[in-house]
Amino acid sequence: MEIFRTENVVKKYANHLALDDISLSVQEGSIFGLLGPNGAGKTTLIRIINQITAPDSGNCFLFGEKLKSDHIYNIGYLPEERGLYKKMKVGEQALYLARLKGLSKKDALIKLKYWFEKFEIQAWWDKKVEELSKGMQQKIQFIVTILHEPKLLIFDEPFSGFDPINTNLLKQEILDLKKKGATIIFSTHNMGSVEELCDSIALINKSRKILDGSIHDIRKTYKSNIFEVKFEGKFNRMEAAMTSLYEIIDVNADAPNHSIKIKLTSDADTNDILRILMPTGRIIAFNEIIPNMNDIFIKIVEETNAQSPNKN
Repeated sequence: MEIFRTENVVKKYANHLALDDISLSVQEGSIFGLLGPNGAGKTTLIRIINQITAPDSGNCFLFGEKLKSDHIYNIGYLPEERGLYKKMKVGEQALYLARLKGLSKKDALIKLKYWFEKFEIQAWWDKKVEELSKGMQQKIQFIVTILHEPKLLIFDEPFSGFDPINTNLLKQEILDLKKKGATIIFSTHNMGSVEELCDSIALINKSRKILDGSIHDIRKTYKSNIFEVKFEGKFNRMEAAMTSLYEIIDVNADAPNHSIKIKLTSDADTNDILRILMPTGRIIAFNEIIPNMNDIFIKIVEETNAQSPNKN
């Protein structure tokens, strides 16, 4: 079921077109990746969702209703640029921000106690924010973002400033939030995290949406009919078996096993290829190489840029 959507959203700043006819849909209980190069328009869209700014035309809908001011209590936003007050004490500030999201002081203190204990950061309560590292500040802001248990969470580069251990900790918390029913819009340049966490994505470039869909379907769509064959035997026998059904595009002859990458023609059948290759040596593995999201991201953005190099 859909929880959030935009319809034909347009936003201009002076002579710059930040968003050009953006329509997208986010399904309830999913993690939705909002992707794009720097300056593509992602931050503008996030600001519109949070009602920091408004579109020039088009609409946003939450729970099937046009976005309105009280929806903000159902949204949690962790911005890329952190917004904690450096001179305030951590606990005082966390309590203040929780109250802004509609929590009573009593409920806020109960919830903050739970999260501070879970993250083992009770000792930070009376420290000033400026005394904490970037990663520590990030933990505080993450807690404040999710504390009021919003239905829609927006994380913009949430792992910035984290070491691998704390990155893994935060990833697990994000997955747990999804299991508990939260819907998450996740913006990042780390395509590994996109593949690990996201169910679906939208890719924005030069203010326009150029790709969207499920991670699984997108990777299948952009596969290039390339397979890796690992085998025991002599490469020259494998090479001699070449037919018009495939071509060898890469060779790794390192011992103990060899591998080649082959590109199949459009009408080739994998069973036919295996029948050709099996007499040449012992086949250990025969795997299709599906492009990762990083490769797809680069390919689609470069193609779009080549088609419209001067578009704002």
